[in-house]
Order: sequence, then C-alpha cells, then structure tokens
Amino acid sequence: MSLIKINKLVKKFGKVQALSGFDLEFGHEKHYVIQGASGSGKSTLLYLMGGLDRPSSGSIVIAGQDLSSLDDEALALYRNRFVGFVFQFHFLLPTMNCLDNIFLPARIGGVETSKIKPQITKLAEHLEVAHCLLKYPFELSGGEQQRINIIRALSLRPKLLLCDEPTGNLDSLNGQRVTVLLKALAKEFGATLVVVTHDDKVASQFENHIIMRDGKISP
Repeated sequence: MSLIKINKLVKKFGKVQALSGFDLEFGHEKHYVIQGASGSGKSTLLYLMGGLDRPSSGSIVIAGQDLSSLDDEALALYRNRFVGFVFQFHFLLPTMNCLDNIFLPARIGGVETSKIKPQITKLAEHLEVAHCLLKYPFELSGGEQQRINIIRALSLRPKLLLCDEPTGNLDSLNGQRVTVLLKALAKEFGATLVVVTHDDKVASQFENHIIMRDGKISP
C-alpha cells in the first residue's frame, strides 16, 4: 500500500532544473534511504514531500491528498500534524530552552504539552539528553543539539518522518544509535521514514534504497 505517489515531478530554480520529471512511490510504514551526489536533487525531493516548497509541475499525492491542491494554511497544517523533519542543522530557537523548543510544534498545533511530555522525557533519557531539557541551545554540544532536534521532530508522532543527513553532526556511536531509534520509532508510530544521507554505514541499515542522479531516479 502506497502512502506517497509522485507523478512526473519537476522542480526548477530559475534556469536550473533540480528534478527532471519522474514517478516514484513510497509504501505505507516502510523505511527508505535516498543517496546521490551533491546536486542530484535528493534534498529537493525531501522538501517537496514535506510541503516546504512546491513543485514546478507534476504531483505529490500523500495519503490521497495532492499537496499542490492545498493553500498555504492547509499546507502548514499538513507540515505540523503529519510530517516530522530532522535536518542536519538543528534550527533550535536560541531564546527558548530545549524543552520549550521541543514543545513548539505542539503549541503551534494546539496540542496540550502535558500529553506529550512523558514521551519526550522517555526519548530524552534514551538519547542521553535528559539533563539538557532545561538548558538553552548555546549551552549544548552540537551532538546534543541534534538529538534535541530529533526529539522535537518526533514529538507529535508523525506519520511521515523526513530526515536530511540526520547523523551528519554526530559521532559514529550516536549516529548509529539515532538511526536505530528513528527506525524503531517509525515502526512504533506506524510512520513512513525517508532518510537522505551520504553515510554508507547509515544507508546499509535500510532495505529500500533510492539512488538519485541529475534530478532523476537511477535504475
């Protein structure tokens, strides 16, 4: 069963064509890794699936909903309620402590923070950052900041988890731990997991591999 159906997807940035028109499907509750050289279009594909940008042409249908048909308000609701994002850079707000950063998606979406705090505490303990929750981002190491970012992405139990180089700023031990955790939580939540990575060790932990080259899917 497919969660995502992509048809003739094209994305242009001025005269540069980042995605050159292809079809692709992602299965419900499946785990995927996307690899390719810089400029191959893999991050662009991820952002389009997450509703962070709109395609130049073609369609992305997720859970039966064509993202192109959504206005800006509906697309923001889709990002908040349906998608969890993990980027290589954490984008934590420096004026908030880490717990408030984690609570931000819930507060934007009108979810009571008390309902998700037990899960957040459990994740923080598992990732060994429970001691960081009341600290501010500038007080944390890069690896700690990224692990807080991952907890924030998982806080609302998304059905689509999109990760762009999620282990890029982590050492090998924490990178492996995070990959295992992402897969385990995606399974627990019944989520589809899509990870973009250059790390072959991370990629080797996935059964479903997608290779991109020059804006297309490589056979």
